[in-house]
Amino acid sequence: MATVRTTDLLLDAFGRIPPLLAEAVGGLDREALRWRPDVEGVRGNSIGWIAWHLARQEDVQIAALSAADQVWDEGWRRRSGVPYHLEAMGYGMTTDEVAAFDVTGAEVLVDYYDAVHARSVAAIKTLADDDLARVVDRSWDPPVTVAVRLVSIVDDAAQHVGQLAYLRGLLG
Repeated sequence: MATVRTTDLLLDAFGRIPPLLAEAVGGLDREALRWRPDVEGVRGNSIGWIAWHLARQEDVQIAALSAADQVWDEGWRRRSGVPYHLEAMGYGMTTDEVAAFDVTGAEVLVDYYDAVHARSVAAIKTLADDDLARVVDRSWDPPVTVAVRLVSIVDDAAQHVGQLAYLRGLLG
Protein backbone atom coordinates (compact mmCIF):
# COMPACT_ATOMS: atom_id res chain seq x y z
CA MET A 1 0.00 0.00 0.00
CA ALA A 2 1.39 3.40 -0.98
CA THR A 3 1.85 6.02 1.70
CA VAL A 4 0.46 9.48 1.02
CA ARG A 5 2.36 12.27 2.71
CA THR A 6 0.46 15.21 4.13
CA THR A 7 2.56 17.54 2.02
CA ASP A 8 1.45 15.67 -1.12
CA LEU A 9 -2.15 16.50 -0.26
CA LEU A 10 -1.24 20.14 0.36
CA LEU A 11 0.63 20.32 -2.94
CA ASP A 12 -2.39 18.89 -4.74
CA ALA A 13 -4.70 21.45 -3.15
CA PHE A 14 -2.40 24.38 -3.90
CA GLY A 15 -1.85 23.05 -7.42
CA ARG A 16 -5.53 23.43 -8.28
CA ILE A 17 -5.47 27.23 -7.92
CA PRO A 18 -3.16 28.41 -10.77
CA PRO A 19 -5.14 27.07 -13.73
CA LEU A 20 -8.41 28.31 -12.24
CA LEU A 21 -6.98 31.78 -11.67
CA ALA A 22 -5.54 31.88 -15.20
CA GLU A 23 -8.88 30.83 -16.66
CA ALA A 24 -10.78 33.44 -14.65
CA VAL A 25 -8.60 36.45 -15.52
CA GLY A 26 -6.85 35.39 -18.72
CA GLY A 27 -7.52 37.64 -21.70
CA LEU A 28 -9.36 40.33 -19.75
CA ASP A 29 -8.49 43.93 -20.51
CA ARG A 30 -7.91 46.60 -17.86
CA GLU A 31 -11.53 47.76 -18.01
CA ALA A 32 -12.81 44.23 -17.32
CA LEU A 33 -10.24 43.72 -14.55
CA ARG A 34 -11.41 46.93 -12.87
CA TRP A 35 -15.16 46.30 -13.31
CA ARG A 36 -16.96 46.09 -9.97
CA PRO A 37 -20.42 44.56 -9.67
CA ASP A 38 -23.13 46.73 -8.17
CA VAL A 39 -25.72 44.93 -6.09
CA GLU A 40 -28.45 47.23 -4.78
CA GLY A 41 -26.05 50.17 -4.69
CA VAL A 42 -23.20 48.31 -3.02
CA ARG A 43 -20.05 48.04 -5.11
CA GLY A 44 -18.19 44.74 -4.87
CA ASN A 45 -14.55 43.96 -5.43
CA SER A 46 -13.22 43.81 -8.97
CA ILE A 47 -11.87 40.72 -10.68
CA GLY A 48 -8.39 42.22 -10.82
CA TRP A 49 -8.45 43.28 -7.18
CA ILE A 50 -9.56 39.82 -6.03
CA ALA A 51 -6.85 38.13 -8.13
CA TRP A 52 -4.25 40.51 -6.70
CA HIS A 53 -5.49 39.97 -3.13
CA LEU A 54 -5.55 36.18 -3.59
CA ALA A 55 -1.90 36.25 -4.62
CA ARG A 56 -0.88 38.76 -1.95
CA GLN A 57 -2.46 36.83 0.93
CA GLU A 58 -0.67 33.66 -0.12
CA ASP A 59 2.61 35.49 -0.72
CA VAL A 60 2.59 37.23 2.67
CA GLN A 61 1.64 34.12 4.64
CA ILE A 62 4.01 31.71 2.88
CA ALA A 63 6.86 34.19 3.32
CA ALA A 64 6.11 34.38 7.04
CA LEU A 65 5.93 30.59 7.38
CA SER A 66 9.19 30.04 5.55
CA ALA A 67 11.03 33.09 6.94
CA ALA A 68 11.63 34.29 3.38
CA ASP A 69 11.11 37.52 1.50
CA GLN A 70 7.83 38.06 -0.28
CA VAL A 71 7.69 37.52 -4.03
CA TRP A 72 5.96 40.94 -4.26
CA ASP A 73 9.22 42.55 -3.11
CA GLU A 74 10.93 41.30 -6.28
CA GLY A 75 9.59 44.15 -8.42
CA TRP A 76 6.02 42.93 -8.91
CA ARG A 77 4.48 46.14 -7.58
CA ARG A 78 6.31 48.18 -10.22
CA ARG A 79 5.53 45.69 -13.01
CA SER A 80 1.86 45.41 -12.10
CA GLY A 81 1.14 49.09 -11.64
CA VAL A 82 -0.98 48.33 -8.57
CA PRO A 83 -1.22 51.69 -6.74
CA TYR A 84 -1.01 50.50 -3.14
CA HIS A 85 1.89 50.76 -0.72
CA LEU A 86 4.35 47.88 -0.73
CA GLU A 87 2.91 46.17 2.36
CA ALA A 88 -0.73 46.26 1.19
CA MET A 89 -2.48 42.95 0.70
CA GLY A 90 -6.14 43.90 0.68
CA TYR A 91 -7.27 43.12 4.21
CA GLY A 92 -9.33 45.92 5.69
CA MET A 93 -9.35 48.09 2.57
CA THR A 94 -12.16 50.59 2.19
CA THR A 95 -14.40 50.69 -0.87
CA ASP A 96 -12.51 53.81 -2.02
CA GLU A 97 -9.19 51.97 -1.75
CA VAL A 98 -10.60 49.05 -3.72
CA ALA A 99 -11.94 51.51 -6.31
CA ALA A 100 -8.40 52.88 -6.76
CA PHE A 101 -7.17 49.46 -7.94
CA ASP A 102 -5.48 49.46 -11.30
CA VAL A 103 -3.16 47.00 -13.00
CA THR A 104 -1.17 46.88 -16.23
CA GLY A 105 -3.05 43.79 -17.40
CA ALA A 106 -4.24 40.26 -16.70
CA GLU A 107 -0.94 38.65 -17.66
CA VAL A 108 0.95 40.32 -14.83
CA LEU A 109 -1.61 39.07 -12.29
CA VAL A 110 -1.26 35.51 -13.61
CA ASP A 111 2.53 35.77 -13.73
CA TYR A 112 2.71 37.15 -10.19
CA TYR A 113 0.49 34.37 -8.89
CA ASP A 114 2.55 31.78 -10.75
CA ALA A 115 5.68 33.12 -9.00
CA VAL A 116 3.89 33.02 -5.63
CA HIS A 117 2.67 29.50 -6.33
CA ALA A 118 6.21 28.36 -7.19
CA ARG A 119 7.43 29.78 -3.85
CA SER A 120 4.57 28.04 -2.02
CA VAL A 121 5.38 24.71 -3.65
CA ALA A 122 9.07 25.08 -2.82
CA ALA A 123 8.25 25.91 0.81
CA ILE A 124 5.80 23.01 1.20
CA LYS A 125 8.29 20.55 -0.31
CA THR A 126 10.77 21.35 2.48
CA LEU A 127 8.31 20.39 5.23
CA ALA A 128 8.36 17.16 7.20
CA ASP A 129 5.41 15.97 9.29
CA ASP A 130 7.07 17.35 12.44
CA ASP A 131 7.27 20.78 10.79
CA LEU A 132 3.54 20.71 10.11
CA ALA A 133 2.85 20.41 13.83
CA ARG A 134 4.91 23.52 14.70
CA VAL A 135 2.78 26.25 16.29
CA VAL A 136 2.96 29.54 14.41
CA ASP A 137 0.25 31.55 16.17
CA ARG A 138 -0.66 31.13 19.83
CA SER A 139 -3.30 33.88 19.79
CA TRP A 140 -5.96 31.34 18.72
CA ASP A 141 -7.48 28.53 20.77
CA PRO A 142 -6.32 26.01 19.77
CA PRO A 143 -3.03 27.51 18.60
CA VAL A 144 -2.46 27.57 14.83
CA THR A 145 0.07 25.10 13.42
CA VAL A 146 1.90 25.22 10.09
CA ALA A 147 -0.56 22.62 8.75
CA VAL A 148 -3.60 24.61 9.83
CA ARG A 149 -2.15 27.82 8.38
CA LEU A 150 -1.46 26.12 5.03
CA VAL A 151 -5.01 24.76 4.89
CA SER A 152 -6.29 28.25 5.70
CA ILE A 153 -4.19 29.80 2.92
CA VAL A 154 -5.37 27.36 0.26
CA ASP A 155 -8.96 27.57 1.49
CA ASP A 156 -8.86 31.36 1.16
CA ALA A 157 -7.36 31.04 -2.33
CA ALA A 158 -10.02 28.54 -3.37
CA GLN A 159 -12.82 30.80 -2.18
CA HIS A 160 -11.35 33.79 -4.03
CA VAL A 161 -10.81 31.85 -7.24
CA GLY A 162 -14.48 30.85 -7.03
CA GLN A 163 -15.40 34.53 -6.72
CA LEU A 164 -13.26 35.24 -9.79
CA ALA A 165 -15.02 32.57 -11.83
CA TYR A 166 -18.41 33.91 -10.77
CA LEU A 167 -17.51 37.47 -11.72
CA ARG A 168 -16.04 36.30 -15.01
CA GLY A 169 -19.37 34.60 -15.70
CA LEU A 170 -21.24 37.81 -14.97
CA LEU A 171 -19.08 39.58 -17.56
CA GLY A 172 -20.12 37.00 -20.15
